[in-house]
Amino acid sequence: MTKVKDKLIWITGASSGIGEALAYQLASKGAILILSARSVDKLNEVKQKCKEKYNARVIVYPLDVSDFKAIEKAVSHITDKLGHIDVLINNAGFGHTQAFTEYDFSKVENMFKVNVLGLMYMSQLVAKNMIPFKSGHILNVASIAGKIATPKSAVYSATKFAVIGFSNTLRLEMKDHDIKVTTVNPGPVDTAFFDEFDPSGAYLENVSSVVLSADYVAEQTIKAIGTSKREVNMPKVLDAAAKLYTLFPTISDYLVRTAFNKK
Repeated sequence: MTKVKDKLIWITGASSGIGEALAYQLASKGAILILSARSVDKLNEVKQKCKEKYNARVIVYPLDVSDFKAIEKAVSHITDKLGHIDVLINNAGFGHTQAFTEYDFSKVENMFKVNVLGLMYMSQLVAKNMIPFKSGHILNVASIAGKIATPKSAVYSATKFAVIGFSNTLRLEMKDHDIKVTTVNPGPVDTAFFDEFDPSGAYLENVSSVVLSADYVAEQTIKAIGTSKREVNMPKVLDAAAKLYTLFPTISDYLVRTAFNKK
């Protein structure tokens, strides 16, 4: 599976940001798209642009990935109607920055439902669909925050650490079924994600030298489809920082808490 043309690709969180960019780029390459998110209106706008610009085949399936019964219904409906899902891109997610001792625990629960549990359930049900075909690729959008812990990101980082750990295990389990699993770990991306993560806008401004565009992240993600890449880490400077963080944790903790504390 080296090309995306005529492949059935399901994208969650497809109404904006990285998911929207993925939709346009995959549409331009001839993929058949299933677009999911909570906002029907935004999904239909993305669908319309895909059809107008690329004459793409696009299905809109609204979905709240924190609702497990809705996930069951969605996967059952899609697989009954369309058969084999070639690629699943679990992109839905959100974040929020705040000192953990001040965190509203209902937000903790909701973030884990969306960022981790919904992603895991989507992966489980779609993997079951892929196994009989001995083919497929699951790409889970995590974050460099799942490799480097930073102050005021305890909950968000925890969800992304969980996604990376889950993906690493799923990759091992799916190997015998010829199903690939890749984590996509971008640094800060200039999207509406930061409207909630940091409403002040100060964080993006402080880390402007490493901020990525949604188009770039989408491009690098698509390049990984059909390959055996374990991870796509970006930008390179944060990829290197994550490796150093693992090798020199004590020094890294000091630097992250002081010189590199941008929140």
